[in-house]
Amino acid sequence: MRRMQVLRAVVTTGSITAAATNLGYTPSAISQQVAGLEKQAGLPLLERVGRGVRPTAAGRLLTEHAARLTEQLAEAESALTALRNGCAGTLRVRYFATAGAALVPPAVARFRAERAGVELDLKLAEPIDSFEELAAGRADVVITILEPDQPTPDGVITRHLLADPFYAVLPRGHALARKRVLDLGELADESWISADCGSTAPCKDLVPNACAGAGFAPQIVVESDDYATAQGFVAAGLGVTLIPRLGLEYAHPGVVLRKVRNPEPVRHIHVVYREEAAWNPAVIALAEALEKAARNS
Repeated sequence: MRRMQVLRAVVTTGSITAAATNLGYTPSAISQQVAGLEKQAGLPLLERVGRGVRPTAAGRLLTEHAARLTEQLAEAESALTALRNGCAGTLRVRYFATAGAALVPPAVARFRAERAGVELDLKLAEPIDSFEELAAGRADVVITILEPDQPTPDGVITRHLLADPFYAVLPRGHALARKRVLDLGELADESWISADCGSTAPCKDLVPNACAGAGFAPQIVVESDDYATAQGFVAAGLGVTLIPRLGLEYAHPGVVLRKVRNPEPVRHIHVVYREEAAWNPAVIALAEALEKAARNS
């Protein structure tokens, strides 16, 4: 590459001496560079004309390629600078449904307003699947659920976004609906609609464990892994359930929501990325946008 740039300088100036002056070399060094390139090409690249030189057909060909390579190198350097500054590239983001509805849209809007040159690959995934995507290198940023005592893999950075408490969902007109806050134990004798977020999700044990802490095991009469469907069963009077606040953005008109205590189940939502990505300003900017969205949720 360096020899081709030397050749281009000679052809542009029409003189080995002038090229040497411009590049800060001796004429002898320039001649050696051209001779080495001619040896590689197997063809003469310059011919003398008076006191100067001009390119042969082979010389013109290599000079044209040298010009294109210079442009491509400049473009590559510019692209690397943009990537280093967090203004280019693609971030692969994985999130679960309720976080997607409440946190991701405002965070993405803020991020795009600040870093329009960065593409976002946004895909829905269950919390545990998001962690697997991150560990396998198929995702750059994930939004997931991590409990305070849950170990995290080495080599990742976790940033707490918010604590998402569960609310009791009761049929409208239920006897306990008159109370603003319920002790969880008051629901011990109720029929329950299971509204957990999947058998392998990190939050699957939150409700059963909370009920155990209140001294009972919920009597499940209907199983559902969809919050909207679970609310429908509750509205029909088939039982009660617990649903996290972010999952209650659209409450069914036939239910009432009440806070729960003693104990209060809470899931903790985090944004997670690999330590090796901490240099990337785009990753940090997205994490900060998610933190702001969480504060405003």
